[in-house]
Amino acid sequence: MSLIPSIFGNRSVFDPFSSDVWAPLGSSSNEVSTFASAQVDWKETREAHVFKADLPGLKKEEVKVEVEDGRVLQISGERSVEKEDKNDKWHRVERGRG
Repeated sequence: MSLIPSIFGNRSVFDPFSSDVWAPLGSSSNEVSTFASAQVDWKETREAHVFKADLPGLKKEEVKVEVEDGRVLQISGERSVEKEDKNDKWHRVERGRG
């Protein structure tokens, strides 16, 4: 497992069989998520493994931490950003998710 995400996602530019036949040109969204690029510190003690992650913009309640099969740590969460811009002619609301 790599802690550093590839800029090519899960695809290999040298392996034609790694491309997705349903999306040959790739996804329109960024394949590397916000959490994949999160800064994580890992400390091993006699009692436990301690992980500390910098997740800016997220509250503790918005983060979900799970251990799968007793060996895979999964950190997930969702944040919403809403921006509203009003003027005389237009009303626009932008939303971001990640």
